[in-house]
Amino acid sequence: MSEKNIIDKTKMPVTKKSLLEDLKGLGIEKGDTLLVHSSLSSLGWVCGGAQSVIMALIDAVREEGTLVMPTHSGDWSDPIEWGNPPVPEEWHQIIYDNMPAYDPGITPTRGMGGIPELFRTFPNVIRSSHPQVSFCASGKLKEKIIENHPLTPQFGMESPLGTLYNLEKTKVLLIGVGYDSCTSFHLGETLVGDKVPKKKNGTAMMVENKRSWEWFDDYEYNADDFAELGKEFEGKYKITKELVGNAESRLFSLREAVDFSKEWLLKNR
Repeated sequence: MSEKNIIDKTKMPVTKKSLLEDLKGLGIEKGDTLLVHSSLSSLGWVCGGAQSVIMALIDAVREEGTLVMPTHSGDWSDPIEWGNPPVPEEWHQIIYDNMPAYDPGITPTRGMGGIPELFRTFPNVIRSSHPQVSFCASGKLKEKIIENHPLTPQFGMESPLGTLYNLEKTKVLLIGVGYDSCTSFHLGETLVGDKVPKKKNGTAMMVENKRSWEWFDDYEYNADDFAELGKEFEGKYKITKELVGNAESRLFSLREAVDFSKEWLLKNR
């Protein structure tokens, strides 16, 4: 959506102050551990853009809380699987040989939106070590959440998602995005065993202080049915829905979402 279209759809500018009020109205509290998925354009025209959104989120959870965002880097993957757009087959080996190693300090996100891309650069934010599906965090529990992120399974119980699950009271915030963006459901996929097939993955990373292309097996994660999963989840659990800026937003328990996704996937896949 162009900036002009966003302005045309916005009655009054969205500000850090108004965002903070909306976040509190949704149920976000001081001390919360919050996993955020977001669409900047859905909020309307924001005075200060992504910076104002991040500052409002940090103010909402305060120093006692922890803010977490997925900062995935889809480019750091096997080019055979690229489809948006694909690259010629004769390029594949060149990519295997030359893709820079993932660097949590500089490797950009892809397809995550402007808010997490800026969040990863904020002071006192740390990023996990996974070259494809990293998470960033700031606040009280950031080290505990980010310190471990094994190559595989990338969304398993040993990943930041598993740590967030074990914290019990972690909340998920969807700002202007649907359940197809809810990475917590991927943790559910790892918990259903053979119902989810596995596949070969590849990435460029540092191994023993040298850049290397590494192959590994992981689950074949699939969000195609997450919208249906989320709709049924809403029918059985407490979901708070309010506007944040112009964006329809949802707040719910991460643990409840994961537990329900496991049950739903066992029945429906």
